[in-house]
Amino acid sequence: MLDIKLLDIIACPLCKGKLSYKKNSNELICKFDHLAYPVIDGIPALLKVKARTISSDEE
Repeated sequence: MLDIKLLDIIACPLCKGKLSYKKNSNELICKFDHLAYPVIDGIPALLKVKARTISSDEE
């Protein structure tokens, strides 16, 4: 589980936009780039190679 306080200081590594946390999938979502970054053992994996592309339905 992610410490929600991190959302105030982290940003998407590609566009520097705000990320939102999706608890049920344990991912950080960038709505601008349509990417989902996994949170592994409470640590956000903010690497493009770890991200998956998401559809607008998943956002």
